[in-house]
Amino acid sequence: MLRVRCLRGGSRGAEAAHYIGLRVGRVFTGWVQRSFQSTQAATASQKTCAADDNKATSPVPKDCPVCSYNEWDPLEEVIVGRAENACVPPFSVEVKANTYEKYWGFYQKFGGQSFPKEHLKKAIAEIEEMCNILKREGVIVKRPDPVDWSIKYKTPDFESTGMYAAMPRDILLVVGNEIIEAPMAWRARFFEYRAYRRLIKQYFNCGAKWTTAPKPTMANELYDQDYPICSVEDRHKLAAQGKFVTTEFEPCFDAADFIRAGRDIFVQRSQVTNYMGIEWMKRHLAPDYRVHVVSFKDPNPMHIDATFNIIGPGLVLSNPDRPCHQIELFKKAGWTVIHPPVPLIPDDHPLWMSSKWLSMNVLMLDEKRVMVDANETSIQKMFENLGISTIKVSIRHANSLGGGFHCWTCDIRRRGTLQSYFD
Repeated sequence: MLRVRCLRGGSRGAEAAHYIGLRVGRVFTGWVQRSFQSTQAATASQKTCAADDNKATSPVPKDCPVCSYNEWDPLEEVIVGRAENACVPPFSVEVKANTYEKYWGFYQKFGGQSFPKEHLKKAIAEIEEMCNILKREGVIVKRPDPVDWSIKYKTPDFESTGMYAAMPRDILLVVGNEIIEAPMAWRARFFEYRAYRRLIKQYFNCGAKWTTAPKPTMANELYDQDYPICSVEDRHKLAAQGKFVTTEFEPCFDAADFIRAGRDIFVQRSQVTNYMGIEWMKRHLAPDYRVHVVSFKDPNPMHIDATFNIIGPGLVLSNPDRPCHQIELFKKAGWTVIHPPVPLIPDDHPLWMSSKWLSMNVLMLDEKRVMVDANETSIQKMFENLGISTIKVSIRHANSLGGGFHCWTCDIRRRGTLQSYFD
């Protein structure tokens, strides 16, 4: 068994691991060995870049504000989403495949309309308080632009209304000083990038790389129109067979299906991320980064961070209800695998677009601080036992829109350098 010491110190002294990545349709026979090259972390000005939107800066300045390689280095700047004007997506085949039967009537009735106004109002207030707390912790907070998501749009292949700009983690992936816009897989999210364009142009004008993945047509061929879903048992069976509502017609992926650990990035094939999308990312990020496919016993895979959330070098939260098929490889290589406690959110609380396991969808401010839901006392104790201080914020109404702290944010800058935690 190959082992490698962690290249960062870290309070837990955890060792990182050799891990065998999976390619499309076959297993890698071995890791590609690379010499370690340390990249100096970018330090950013506290001021907003004043460059004109129509004038790009060149060459890339050393103080580029975008620099993030993992999920745990000290957080300095973050984008936090907006619940304003959030709309229920139309009840299309891809939405049906990603939601549970008890909410199908909700989507059929309110698709294209606002989420319940009073609930939305409370969610907005929760996220505002979250932003205030992040600022008090010394983090710069940026927000996307408000957009009217109820406007109907039409392409040559489909028509839809929009959804929201609540979850920047779904659409933006920061790798080093590059911002990658995900192509997305839901038709209701086709134009979601528009809410972030002002911010991304500012970052670009300050020296960041800006990449937009190939935009799918989202034609009918991208979806299995006859995808059979009648029960949770059906979902388990289909997922075990590797059958998903998205086909391999064209690349698609949500950024939230990827999670970063320095030079190694893990991804799952899900209802919204297909193998063509994964292959595009592999080719795009090679040779500096290695993208590895992992899989889980999950009846409805969509976004990895409430299933497998890496919170430190060699330290991962692994959902006990959705075990990782490759977890023994992590354990044998010296990883500390922690199974978070059962969530405490009550059964009658509406979770239109997610499961209760948003309790583990936490945001690391650094290796010793974590932002966690104020209501989830069990997981708070778990973190405290690990020597990690908890920053408690209540976002229960915001959870209903489909995300926890990790989903509601996209870290733009963390103070750290590019390192290899696997070899």
